[in-house]
Amino acid sequence: MITLQQDADGFIRMTRHYPDSVRIRIAFNDGSTGEFSGKTLNNAYDAALAEFRARNGLDARGFNRAPAGRTNSGNRVDFVPVHPGMGE
Repeated sequence: MITLQQDADGFIRMTRHYPDSVRIRIAFNDGSTGEFSGKTLNNAYDAALAEFRARNGLDARGFNRAPAGRTNSGNRVDFVPVHPGMGE
């Protein structure tokens, strides 16, 4: 069992995918806790990564297709938004 803590802004730190079958407990800011599968959090991570790439003009593989001259500050997310009652 992995336990994660939600920060004040509503995010958890997640820098990689977890195995689908692992159970992860999240302690939320409001004092409640929730238990989720690795697959659920992996889906949340993928959604956050897709949103990051869309906002920064990156393609689905994370490459910058803009003309040279713009720089890519990074191609990953470290924080994933979570909330109590996220669907399984």
